[in-house]
Amino acid sequence: MAEIKVPELAESITEGTIAQWLKQPGDRVEKGEYIVELETDKVNVEVISEEAGVIQELKAGEGDTVQVGEVIAVVDENGEAGASKSAPESAEKEEPKKEEKAEAPKTEEPKSAAAEEDKAQRPIASPAARKLAREKGIDLNQVPTVDPMGRVRVQDVESYSNQPSKPAKPAAEAKAPAPAAKQDDSKPVVREKMSRRRQTIAKRLVEVQQTAAMLTTFNEIDMTAVMELRKRKKDKFFEQHDVRLGFMSFFTKAVVAALKKFPYVNAEIQGDEVVLKKFYDVGVAVSTDDGLVVPVVRDCDRKNFSEIEGDILNLALKARDNKLALSDLQGGTFTITNGGVFGSLLSTPILNGPQVGILGMHSIQLRPVAIDKDTMENRPMMYIALSYDHRIIDGKEAVGFLKMVKELLENPEDLLLEG
Repeated sequence: MAEIKVPELAESITEGTIAQWLKQPGDRVEKGEYIVELETDKVNVEVISEEAGVIQELKAGEGDTVQVGEVIAVVDENGEAGASKSAPESAEKEEPKKEEKAEAPKTEEPKSAAAEEDKAQRPIASPAARKLAREKGIDLNQVPTVDPMGRVRVQDVESYSNQPSKPAKPAAEAKAPAPAAKQDDSKPVVREKMSRRRQTIAKRLVEVQQTAAMLTTFNEIDMTAVMELRKRKKDKFFEQHDVRLGFMSFFTKAVVAALKKFPYVNAEIQGDEVVLKKFYDVGVAVSTDDGLVVPVVRDCDRKNFSEIEGDILNLALKARDNKLALSDLQGGTFTITNGGVFGSLLSTPILNGPQVGILGMHSIQLRPVAIDKDTMENRPMMYIALSYDHRIIDGKEAVGFLKMVKELLENPEDLLLEG
């Protein structure tokens, strides 16, 4: 018999949820063949069988939470397909003692359920952070983090331990929980369990709003020059590079140029230190059926327009097919999100922690613009928004960053000089 275990997923991922079994007991499986799909906080991972044989037993059901290293299935290398289906019949012929053993797990159900609940609530943390929390007597569930994968780090524990403690209120003074609003049972409702990814997204968004001093500043761009340039060059661009020329490469290049001039927008806070990053890995928010993901385009300062457009296209396709690897989502230094593709005119994007800046793009709309004191023209205008962490970025830097992005996009030839 060979055991199939949950593989190492990533340094910060310790568990996953069984999304779908691709094989069932009695099915034949070859070495290297996918047998189960795991859903983690960010991506879906398909697990392979290391041995050829027949699936003898599945030790976890769809929707169950499993830990890295946990046995989730058993493969019989010498079994025949369909053999395990007769297992219940052979079990009936065994001795009464074995029947009693088979019934014994029924008494363990409450304990098993409690264990699963305990696993689901266990925070993701580095070994050093767990050790420090134990030494200081800190509950890791209470420690806020802005890590994009939700991992509690040493500096998070230290920051939490340095906060002034609040005196506990006497039990008599504790406020009773507000009674839940009474629901009319006669009204039709549909209850759906949140996916692991949606739960993670919800948790991260709340955490970043609680831990960052977030502020948003706005500007608007006259898209005339970019649209005319794109119209002139798009056919030739496609012929040469086999990828379409979109707006994202222009915005990415403009963002990189602005990040070089305003380096604190490309930074990260770690404890009482600011880490200024001298590389430019830009995350591009992509909407999928399972929620928002932010794959990262690496080294944008070293890539031309066609390479950036190609990377964005490939990452978007992988996201929609649930083929993103964890490495595609980690390590971004800044994020661009385009709500305009859904019709958004204006928004205040939320930071993608631990990053300290995110640029929001919006719909392009014809609006009357004063060309001079005597002339008005209808121009294609886009509102842009920069949300930033005011702890290390002042308003002057934020406004200057956004103004530079605007100027470069209104004079797109300058992007070639900046590049």
